[in-house]
Amino acid sequence: MATFSLDSIRAAAEAKYGSTDIDLGDGFVTRLLNPLRLPKEKRAELLKIQEKMDGDDVDQELVLADAVRLVAENPKAAEKLLDAVGSDLAVLAQIFATYSEGTQVGEASASES
Repeated sequence: MATFSLDSIRAAAEAKYGSTDIDLGDGFVTRLLNPLRLPKEKRAELLKIQEKMDGDDVDQELVLADAVRLVAENPKAAEKLLDAVGSDLAVLAQIFATYSEGTQVGEASASES
């Protein structure tokens, strides 16, 4: 029978479901947490935000900023990232696209190194 430590399970979960980290260039890093690492209420709210993005007459900048605020590890980090982006919708959309690609279940490998 195989035995695993909780620490090794946590390390595997972090490797597979880790955050999307964005370095702002000044040494500050904003961590965007994987949806599976968010509390249930925040996961439900993220789904609602994603559904809004498909609607008509949606302020995409506002919706994407709300998504960043929701998944950021802390509010200060979210605001620092959003301040750095400004009103550049293309950059904000790319941040969300990068985040979405990085959070696809099964994408990362939990192999031992």
